[in-house]
Amino acid sequence: MRTPRKSRKVAGSGFLDGQLLIAMPSMTDKRFARSVIYLCAHSAEGAMGLIVNRRANNIRFPDLLQQLGVVGKDAEDTMPMSVCEKPVHVGGPVETGRGFVLHTSDYHKSAATLSVDSEICLTATMDILKAMAFGKGPNKAMFALGYAGWAPGQLENEFQRNGWLHCAADLELLFGPDLDLKYDLALSKLGVDPSHLVSDAGHA
Repeated sequence: MRTPRKSRKVAGSGFLDGQLLIAMPSMTDKRFARSVIYLCAHSAEGAMGLIVNRRANNIRFPDLLQQLGVVGKDAEDTMPMSVCEKPVHVGGPVETGRGFVLHTSDYHKSAATLSVDSEICLTATMDILKAMAFGKGPNKAMFALGYAGWAPGQLENEFQRNGWLHCAADLELLFGPDLDLKYDLALSKLGVDPSHLVSDAGHA
C-alpha cells in the first residue's frame, strides 16, 4: 500500500493532519459512529486516517502475522507478550484487506514511512511487522486493517454539516489499551460532555 503524500502545512490552511477527528454523537453513518480517527494526511487532495478505537473481531495479531508469512507456525511461543496481546484495529471501511501500522517515530524507514509529525509515523510494509514480531519495532504501535478516506473537499463538507469535532492527538488516545474509553476521553479532552451535544460542532 502506498503511504499517502504528506501535505505541506501552512499556517491558517485549515489542514488537520496529525489531529484527531471525533464523531459527533448524532453521526448516522454506522461505520463511523462513536469513532475517533487519527488523520495521517489532509490536503487539498483529500484526507486519509485510521480509526483508533475499534477492534477487529476474531482476528489475533499473532495469527495474522502467521497468515502473512511474517513468522512461522510456532513463533508465538517466542514473541514478546506485548506483541501477542496486541489488538488488530478496524482502521476504516476502505481497502479493508490492507494493513497499516501507526507508530512512534523511533522506528523509521526512509522509503516506506510517512512522518505525520515529529512524534507519529505511518508505515505500511512487511518490514515493520517483522521488526515488531521480534521485539525490534517502535516503542508504541497499533496495527489496523483498512482506512478512512475522503475525496477533495469531502471532509470539509462533513464539518459544515456538523459531523465531526477535532482535537490535538496524544499518545494515550492513539495507543492506549482500553479502546472502549477512547471516545469519551477524546471528548473530555475538549471539555465536552457528550450528553450536552445535539447538533453543534466545534473544534479545539
